[in-house]
Amino acid sequence: MKKTPFNEIHRKLGAKLVEFAGFEMPIQYSGIVNEHKTVREHVGVFDVSHMGEFFVHGKDAEAFLQRNTLNDVTKLVPGRAQYTALVDENGLMLDDLIVYKMADKFMIVANAANIEKEFKAFTSRLSGDVRLEDASDATALLSVQGPSSMAVMQKLTDSDLGAIPYYHFIQGK
Repeated sequence: MKKTPFNEIHRKLGAKLVEFAGFEMPIQYSGIVNEHKTVREHVGVFDVSHMGEFFVHGKDAEAFLQRNTLNDVTKLVPGRAQYTALVDENGLMLDDLIVYKMADKFMIVANAANIEKEFKAFTSRLSGDVRLEDASDATALLSVQGPSSMAVMQKLTDSDLGAIPYYHFIQGK
C-alpha cells in the first residue's frame, strides 16, 4: 500500500487510517461529526496526495487536450483552471478532472482510483509535439477547506489570495 508524504504525521496525530485507491489514507481523527462541523464552521485540512497529477508539455499540448476533454481548453489562459472530463474515442465520459494552464504547460489533476487508466488513455492518444508526464508519485497535495481557509492560508504567503478569482490560481511561495 502506498503512503502519502504526510502519513507519519497522520499516525502521530492519531488518525484512523484505511486503504483507499491503493493508499493508506486518514478517514478521521476526533470523529466524523466533530470534523464535519469544524470544516463547515471553521477550517480543515485534507491530505489529497493520492490524487493524480499529469503535466502536458509541447506546442501541440492545447490541441491534444482539446481533442481529449469535454470543455473548451482554448479558453484557458495562464493562471486559469477548468473542470472538465476525459472522454473516450466516442466522446463518452471516462472520468472528471481539472485542467490548469500554466505559462509553458498544462497540469491535469485526476481522480486517485483512475490514475493509471487515465494516464494510459492519454498516452495512447499522443500525437504531434506533446509530452505527457505522470508526476503523481512526486506530488503532495493538501486541500484547505472551510470559511476560515482564506485567513489561514493568507498567513503563509505574501500573495493576495483574496485577489484570485474562482477557478484561477497563482504560483508562489
